[in-house]
Amino acid sequence: MYKWIILSLLPLLFACSHSDDKNKQQPNVLFIAVDDLRPELGCYGASYIQSPNIDKLAASGALFVNHFVQIPTCGASRYSMLSGMLPTTKKHLSNEAARTFISGKAETEKPETFIHHLRRNGYYTVGVGKISHYVDGLLYEYEDSVGTEYELPHSWDEMLFNPGKWGTGWNTFFAYADGSNRQSRKRQVKPYECADTDDTGYPDGLTAELALQKLEELARKDQPFFLGVGFFKPHLPFNAPKKYWDLYNEEELPLSPNPFIPENVNKASLHTSGEFNGYLLGDEQATLDGPISDAYARKLRHAYFACVSYTDAQVGKLLDQLDKLGLSENTIVVLWGDHGWHLGDQLVWGKHTIFERALKSAFAIRAPGMKQGSEIEQVVNSVDIYPTLMDLCGVEMPFATDGKSVVPLLNDPETAWTNVSYGYFRNGISLRTEQYRLTKYFRDQMPDIELYNHKTDPNETQNIAGTHPEIVKQLMPLLEKGNTGLYAN
Repeated sequence: MYKWIILSLLPLLFACSHSDDKNKQQPNVLFIAVDDLRPELGCYGASYIQSPNIDKLAASGALFVNHFVQIPTCGASRYSMLSGMLPTTKKHLSNEAARTFISGKAETEKPETFIHHLRRNGYYTVGVGKISHYVDGLLYEYEDSVGTEYELPHSWDEMLFNPGKWGTGWNTFFAYADGSNRQSRKRQVKPYECADTDDTGYPDGLTAELALQKLEELARKDQPFFLGVGFFKPHLPFNAPKKYWDLYNEEELPLSPNPFIPENVNKASLHTSGEFNGYLLGDEQATLDGPISDAYARKLRHAYFACVSYTDAQVGKLLDQLDKLGLSENTIVVLWGDHGWHLGDQLVWGKHTIFERALKSAFAIRAPGMKQGSEIEQVVNSVDIYPTLMDLCGVEMPFATDGKSVVPLLNDPETAWTNVSYGYFRNGISLRTEQYRLTKYFRDQMPDIELYNHKTDPNETQNIAGTHPEIVKQLMPLLEKGNTGLYAN
């Protein structure tokens, strides 16, 4: 028996002693995607938020203070990030962007994502949870049976998901603790829930559990890996275990500093919070006619923050597992929020605008050998992630993207930088520089130009385009550089 065991281990021992030197040196990648995560965390200065694990990650790497997504909706933002490309048609603004423009690409063509490119360069790639738009990586609609076609057919060696008691990926996305979901309850649900359950009583706990198991397997592989882990919360519904709600005193939570429509802005730049109001048992409906009550606003902010703390705990489990398995020294860790979210700001409860609140999201990187505790204030973009990871992993990029590697900033946070970001939605293009946000809408409703000075008005309370035409004139050529023609196509 012992002879058999020894013989069975010989191939593994031989492989370990003759592994490829390049693979030994190439870092692993743990990529954590979090849905609807505003940059409102302890590490961003929000002392009332309980986010110790993300704070610890930021302290051990680099925190990007001014990171912006290109499109403020889940699928399109992820498509842009994964491909490193700006949108060029209105279809690229859809949650079906990846399904329409990535699926079916041949192996010989341009990589469908940077994950695909890593895979073609020796990485073993695993996805757990929501990395692209479809929460388990399979194409099917909310109330359909589970699909068999992958959204990203070439990117993954393995795509994993545990739907638990909810049965399907989409059911888990809108899950309530009793095993029901928004669809099965015909939207007769509140947009929040506090259940006395452990972490696995909601789906993100199951996702973390599965990712921990997979890390153990990957640690034994003689191959660099990419592990993508996608957490749902704090996406609606704001449902989290009671212990995370208990971290907060609701009465002490701050309200939005800007719960009204900015001066000199047309309502067409905003929306009536349709996704939020689709939870039909909500205490109040959100409108553009005026704010909801302070009491309900605090309830919702409490619920959102509880979800943030719930996800933070799952992130902590992953980081602890890296340490336990001896992987931390050679693993790049990226934490990325797919966009921001209005928590009553500008009267909106949701994303889907090109205001600061919807385009700005959390972003942190920790990489082997890099400086720790950097706070990088330069303006960076989600499309920068693709070239950054290729740079850090030592993988050549034969295909151009619209992003650029932020590794120079990781090496020197004060290095010269272009400080430009573009956002696209609602028939508009928004330019963000160090000081200003300039937005141009392609519509009939006026005003169609908005300008905000972030040094004096960080909450975007007043459109000053009409009183500062000289600044608009100065910035407009830069905005036009980001006009990819998508509204003409």
